Amino acid sequence: MIKFTDVYKIYPMGDTAVHALDGVSFEIDEGEFVAIVGQSGSGKSTAMNIIGCLDVPTSGTYELAGVDVSTMDDDQQAVIRNKMLGFIFQQYNLIPTLDVLENVELPLLYGGMSSSERRAAAMKALDAVGLSSKYKNRPNQLSGGQQQRVSIARALAGNPGVILADEPTGALDSRTGREVLSFLQQLNAAGHTIVLITHDNSIAIRAQRIIRLQDGRIIYDGDAHDPRAVVQPTESGGEEPAGFGEEGEA
Repeated sequence: MIKFTDVYKIYPMGDTAVHALDGVSFEIDEGEFVAIVGQSGSGKSTAMNIIGCLDVPTSGTYELAGVDVSTMDDDQQAVIRNKMLGFIFQQYNLIPTLDVLENVELPLLYGGMSSSERRAAAMKALDAVGLSSKYKNRPNQLSGGQQQRVSIARALAGNPGVILADEPTGALDSRTGREVLSFLQQLNAAGHTIVLITHDNSIAIRAQRIIRLQDGRIIYDGDAHDPRAVVQPTESGGEEPAGFGEEGEA
């Protein structure tokens, strides 16, 4: 479903060049639940932007469902984003002046779907997250957890090939965050491909597989429950646990 081949993303910074991604290669198969993990400056946000067709590599290739999107222009990438990708954001990104149904319908409107098709797809997605009864509510009438579930419904409505979740629990309390992660696991069990971007190991281990980035390179790619998934090299060459989030749960 997702294939990075020797991907570099290089940003000029005065007289130097910053390698945000430094020759990264990996594949994510259809139906996987993968967490891309790393601290600030690791390259995980750059990887997310490329996967989400919000940016292109400096060199190397990125294929989505067998299509090379590495050199597409903005308009071509916008089409791919709308048809192939569903986004879940940390801050929900709901439009406060629209009701819940209208928020979920919005990407479908941009995709050219008819009004009746949009409503049916949006209501189906809201029903899947248990919020069909709230379809007339505005975002400010919902709890944080409910708003994030609306965000998930919006991601689901277009039946995307990949759901890309960027720190989806970052604005939630720990209990609500666990509920959202459990829901993502349920979506994965139903066959959805999910890519989770996070800095927090206690969140990452809810995935099946972890890809850990450091300084733009992959330092671990494997089973999320392998002890090596949550350790990283120290400057002295040894290993230390990669920091857990505030919840500190295993």
